[in-house]
Amino acid sequence: MAELIRWGILGTGGIARAFAHALRQTPDARLVAVGSRTAAGAEAFARDFDARACASYEALVAAPDVDIVYVATPHPMHAANALLALDAGKPVLCEKPFTMNLCQAEQVVALARSRQLFLMEAMWSRFMPALAQLRQIVASGEIGEVGLVQADFGFAATRDPEHRVNKRELGGGALLDLGIYPLSLACALLGPVQEVRAQAVIGDTGVDVCTGFTMLHQGGTMSISNCTLRARTPCELTISGTLGSVRMDRMFHMAQSLTVTNADGATRSVAAPFLGNGYVHEAIAAGEALRAGRIEHPLMTHDDTLAGMRILDEIRVQIGLRYEADQAGAA
Repeated sequence: MAELIRWGILGTGGIARAFAHALRQTPDARLVAVGSRTAAGAEAFARDFDARACASYEALVAAPDVDIVYVATPHPMHAANALLALDAGKPVLCEKPFTMNLCQAEQVVALARSRQLFLMEAMWSRFMPALAQLRQIVASGEIGEVGLVQADFGFAATRDPEHRVNKRELGGGALLDLGIYPLSLACALLGPVQEVRAQAVIGDTGVDVCTGFTMLHQGGTMSISNCTLRARTPCELTISGTLGSVRMDRMFHMAQSLTVTNADGATRSVAAPFLGNGYVHEAIAAGEALRAGRIEHPLMTHDDTLAGMRILDEIRVQIGLRYEADQAGAA
């Protein structure tokens, strides 16, 4: 693999634009092409980022100068788009939620493994400096034996029934958009989950507008998480031990500071600035993995993704949330 990683972006929405901006600040990376379902959409995006427009997804994944494809389409399209890229021989960084259910995720992972192609879920928070700092503090023993993670993620979203977050056919709801963050970080910090219990408020359009879930992790620890589209919450994550706690401050999924609180109440702040808009760190990680010839990254493995999707499926069973992909049973 050459030093320069040449990226193709599949999709032209807001998350695609955010990642394209990040690539401008990612060392040894360049956006070379973007693919859309329409020529006009691709051309407008390409002009803004000095890239080449591809008038179809098929054209993008077939491009010989694209080293890796970033899948940034709506949730229900992730599986099919990732499979398309992998089938064309392209490594993939796929936005979260990775797929709509475990069945789809297993298909995508199986293809990547059979082709020996790099594949990673774009859980950018796992690569942020704040999480690395938190891990170091916990490993130092400063907060003692860890027993609990608590996290929330919520904002007052639009109630427009036609907006993506409220449309069941587009994978809407609080769980897949927001709850996936505390779920993923709790698993990263506390390890595998033995059991999960969930409750939710289902909105008029059939998606969850507020979901809370408790996970029991192997080793006797617990995480308590909630997500909502109906309230602006503190958006913090706290890991607590026998001697104190560490909080990933407001907007924990992209925190730039931590607060350490000891048993006597004394606190200190730890700075954790990130590069660019934050997506730079996962782009760097993907590039490093490609150059090393890996098919997965140790901070976000295939098994991590499959375990997370398995938990999401179980939560959705418990709260009665089903998507069209669940009925299809395949990508």
